[in-house]
Amino acid sequence: MSEIIAAQDLVRWRQWAKTQAIATDISVEEVDWFLQGLTTVDRLSLRLGIREAVQSQVSLVELSRLWERRCQEKIPVQYLVGKTPWRNFELVVSPAVLIPRPETEYLIDLAQASHHDLHAGYWVDLGTGSGAIALGLADSFPDGKIHAVDQSAAALEVARKNAIAYGLQDRIQFYQGSWWEPLQHLRGKVAGMVSNPPYIPAALLPDLQPEVYRHEPHSALDGGIDGLADLRILVNEAPDYLISGGIWIIEMMRGQGEAVAQLLADNGHYTQIQIIHDFAGGDRYVSAQRI
Repeated sequence: MSEIIAAQDLVRWRQWAKTQAIATDISVEEVDWFLQGLTTVDRLSLRLGIREAVQSQVSLVELSRLWERRCQEKIPVQYLVGKTPWRNFELVVSPAVLIPRPETEYLIDLAQASHHDLHAGYWVDLGTGSGAIALGLADSFPDGKIHAVDQSAAALEVARKNAIAYGLQDRIQFYQGSWWEPLQHLRGKVAGMVSNPPYIPAALLPDLQPEVYRHEPHSALDGGIDGLADLRILVNEAPDYLISGGIWIIEMMRGQGEAVAQLLADNGHYTQIQIIHDFAGGDRYVSAQRI
C-alpha cells in the first residue's frame, strides 16, 4: 500500500533529514537517494523544487524512523530501501549480501574484452552474493552458460530474486557451496571465472567504515590473516576447471596486485598475467589465462 505525501510536507522532511545527516557525518546527497528509493519523487523535482504530492512506499512517520536508523545506527541506505543501482540493473539487496560497488562493474568489462570464442562457453561467478556479476555476465553473453556459487542460502535467495526480476532465471544456474566445490561437473569446461572474493585482512575489518563493519556480511569481507586466503583457493583450484585459454578475473584490495600475480605465476598453469588499475589508479583487478 502506498501513501500520498504532500509536497510541502516532503520539502520540510527533506530539510530535516539533511540536518540530521550533517549532524551525524553522512553525505546530504544520501537524503535524495533515499527519497528516490522509497517515493516517486524524481531527480528533476529534487533539483528544481518539489511542487507536487508524491507517492511513497511508507508513511512520513516511517520515512523519519528509517532515516533516523540510517543516521544513528549507520545502516547503509541501500539496505533501508532494499535495492541499489549496478550497471544497467536495479538490484535487490539485504544484509545477507555485500552491496555491489561501482568498482565491481569493471569486472564485466574485463570479461567482455576476452576472446569472442569464449563468450558462448561456461562462465562462473564464484561468491555471487546479490548475483550482480552473474547477471552482468548473462546480459553480456546471451549465448553463454552462467553458473553462480555462494555458500550462503540467504544470499542465493537474493540472487535468484534479481535473476527473476530481469528474466534471467533460465540463463543462470545457482549453487550453494564453497567456491568450486559444487561445480565438479564443469571440470575442464569453464571458459571464464569471475569473482569478487573476500580480500580484507581480518585485522583491518574493525577499521572499515561503520556502515560496512557493522552491517555487511563479514563472510564476504574477511580474507584471513593476509587477505589472500580465498584468493589462494581460486588460484590453485581454477586450473582444474578452466579450458586452455580460459580467463581468470578477480577484484582485490589495492596493494595486493603483486602478491596475487606472484601466486598465479608460482602456480605454473597461467599465462598473460595482468595487474589492472581502477579509474583512480590503484591496482584493483588481476586477470590471467589458463595455459
